[in-house]
Amino acid sequence: MSKIWDAICSAGREDRIMVSTAVRFDVLTNTYPPSNSIFSAPFMGPIVHFLNTTGNPLLANIYPYFAYAGNQGSIPLDYALFTANRSMVSDGKYQYQNLFSAMVDSVYSALEKAGGSNVPVVVSETGWPSDGGVDTTVQNAQTYNKNLINQLSIGTPKVPAFMEGYIFAMFNEDQKTGNEIERHFGLFYPDQSPVYSIKFN
Repeated sequence: MSKIWDAICSAGREDRIMVSTAVRFDVLTNTYPPSNSIFSAPFMGPIVHFLNTTGNPLLANIYPYFAYAGNQGSIPLDYALFTANRSMVSDGKYQYQNLFSAMVDSVYSALEKAGGSNVPVVVSETGWPSDGGVDTTVQNAQTYNKNLINQLSIGTPKVPAFMEGYIFAMFNEDQKTGNEIERHFGLFYPDQSPVYSIKFN
C-alpha cells in the first residue's frame, strides 16, 4: 500500500484517490462490549499506521447476520435487524440498540488502541441473506437493509456522524459455489427482477 500511495502522491492525485484494504470482522477479538475490542491479527499494526499517517479509511466488512446466526439464543433477532425498541447493550456512556453499531464501534475501539484514533471506518460490505439459512427471509433482508440505510445517516453511538457504507450485493449469485446462503445476498435475482423493494433516500 505504501508504494502505491507514494506513486499516487508523486502524480499529485492524493486528494482524489484513496488507498486502503478491506478486513473481515474476525481480525478483532474481545468484541464484547465494543470498547474492549482489539486487533488479534498482527498484520493490522502496520496497516493502521499507514492509514493513520495518510488519512485513508479502513474498509470493514460488517455482517451482523453471521454474528447472529453463529450465536443462536445469545443475540436477539430484533437487535440484529435494527428493530429493538430499547438499549440492548450498555458500554460505559454508550448504549446500543443494534448489533451493527456495536460491531462498527468495536472496529473504532480497536483502531484507537492500535494508534489509529483518526482513521475513519467505511463499511465496505454488509447485508442480510434472503434465503439459505436461519432467519434468512425476504422480509428480514428487506428490514435489515432498509434500517441500515437509516443508521448510516446518523452513525454510531461512538461516532454519531454520517457513515459511508455499501450493501452486498446487487444480484443473487445463483452459480456461486460454497454455502447456499452465499447465493442469496442480492437485491435482484439474476433475471434482474427485484428480490424486494428498497429506497436509498
